[in-house]
Amino acid sequence: MVESVVGCKWSLHVLAQIRAGNLRPGTLERSAPGLTHKVLSERLAKFLRFGIIERHEIASRPAHVEYRLTPFGEQFARIIDEVDRLQRMLSDQKDGREADAS
Repeated sequence: MVESVVGCKWSLHVLAQIRAGNLRPGTLERSAPGLTHKVLSERLAKFLRFGIIERHEIASRPAHVEYRLTPFGEQFARIIDEVDRLQRMLSDQKDGREADAS
């Protein structure tokens, strides 16, 4: 499941946007140049299937949809944050070694 989610370059971006309060599909789609409607729909469907997000239909005129992290999604996002922190640490170490080699 983790590999399936993290394996797409857009997954982390979409999760970060939802965590930041960008809950509507149109806002999510406009949040990154190159993120297509098709890819966003695939990511959202996968997140729904794994229980990372939940879909809320807002009864208004016009009706719209919002996505929010589930409690599991909040925990999952914290794990992803830790993976990102480790990646940045490794990148910083690599940059330090390259600077020392110069």
